[in-house]
Amino acid sequence: MAITPRLDLRQGQSLVMTPQLQQSIKLVQLNNIELSAFIDTELEKNPLLERKDDDTSEGEAPEGAGADGEPIESDSALERTADMAAGEELADIDLSSDDYWSGEGKAPGGGTSDSAGPVPSLPGRGVDPDSGMDGIEQAASAPETLREHLLIQLGMEISEASDRLIGSALIDMVDGAGYLSGDLKGVAENFGCPLARIENVLEKLQDFDPSGVGARDLGECLAIQLRDVGRFDPAMAALIDNLDALATGDAAGLMKLCGVDAEDLTDMVAEIKRLNPKPGLVFEHDIVQTIVPDVFVRPAPDGGWSVELNSETLPRVMVDNNYHVELRSLATGGEERSFISDCFQNANWLVRALDQRARTILKVATELVRQQEAFFSRGVQELRPLTLNTVAEIVGVHESTVSRVSNNKYIGTPRGTYEIKFFFSASLSNTEGGEAHAAEAVRHRIRGLIDGESNGKVLSDDQIAEILNECGIDIARRTVAKYREVMHIPSSVGRRRELARAARGL
Repeated sequence: MAITPRLDLRQGQSLVMTPQLQQSIKLVQLNNIELSAFIDTELEKNPLLERKDDDTSEGEAPEGAGADGEPIESDSALERTADMAAGEELADIDLSSDDYWSGEGKAPGGGTSDSAGPVPSLPGRGVDPDSGMDGIEQAASAPETLREHLLIQLGMEISEASDRLIGSALIDMVDGAGYLSGDLKGVAENFGCPLARIENVLEKLQDFDPSGVGARDLGECLAIQLRDVGRFDPAMAALIDNLDALATGDAAGLMKLCGVDAEDLTDMVAEIKRLNPKPGLVFEHDIVQTIVPDVFVRPAPDGGWSVELNSETLPRVMVDNNYHVELRSLATGGEERSFISDCFQNANWLVRALDQRARTILKVATELVRQQEAFFSRGVQELRPLTLNTVAEIVGVHESTVSRVSNNKYIGTPRGTYEIKFFFSASLSNTEGGEAHAAEAVRHRIRGLIDGESNGKVLSDDQIAEILNECGIDIARRTVAKYREVMHIPSSVGRRRELARAARGL
């Protein structure tokens, strides 16, 4: 039989990852704060998108309108149950692949299409360049950094130009904690000068504020601070040279090394505790970001639980249908009409995708509250084992969708604010054949047992495992050790040392 080329026609179905679908998947992954930043960018790019306030101005469609005059669903219509193509695709597709986020195709609103051409000038949307700007006098000045603080002192304390140059190089080697990182011999080779000169400049640098800056290790940092307050005597020097013994709580050995009694040693240790082991951190000005819940859970009047999205941070947008009609009537060229058409389609899709995202998050959160009702009523010890697949099957979406919904999103509850994925927990079997125990609930019990320890009774991992087994939790010693390490709790030996040191006042 001869082998010849042949052309066949076959009919089949496949799901294409369009830019619109990629955008829908991405929106599900964002929390409300990140979503607000994304919407701000889209509002700048798309003139047909309008931020929806509580009071819609007259003449504008409250939900926007499609090309056929039909209303478009926005994210404020959370109770609507109409199925949308984007939602069906999002529920059925495997969202776990990172290939979808490679940036090969831009989602709608992420830029103009190839056929859009140059952006035409649009009437009626002039922007005041001074609007929303408070003026230079209102801007907050940047906080002073550690490097800037040291350079100012360098210019005031060292007059010789060559020493200033060396000092500037040493300051560049000071890390955020205030320690000198690097080899002084390398600095000496770079400048072609004796090592003693580099060390001399370093000594001057170590006299700068904050006290302890420029030290090469913890002992030198503490010694510099003690010298500044006149407390670096021979006994204190011996204690600084034996910080390892201090860490292990060897009080008898330290008293012998320092030549002091127990009372003097206690005073010396207390003085060291008052020092700053990382003096450079006083110049760290990182702004602490407050966790903002994406969903609130509150007690309902009927005794159940009410689940609602955080409307304060949930962005609302709409399509300005009136402005779209005005632009279409003024468009004269093909590029203008193409640009307006692309903006309109992108705006419609974004509004629908936001609505689908909101309803998906609300459905997942509602199911979580139903599954973990005992936790909200009685606490973390009642947390049930729960998997992503269980919630996905009940809600009717793909497991990876639930994973993206639970990532970096928080639920505000009467018991505190928790990340959504906190409520998904592995299970440990029951020794009595009853309902399995959630791993998070077991970790809570382990922490409770360790918190109840006293100096004379420190529980080993084996003893903790035996106690939990008696309570009906099938757990091995190695699992107890793993959970303890996850919670950053020392071993029984380390806890016994800490309790002994606390008893001696060290």
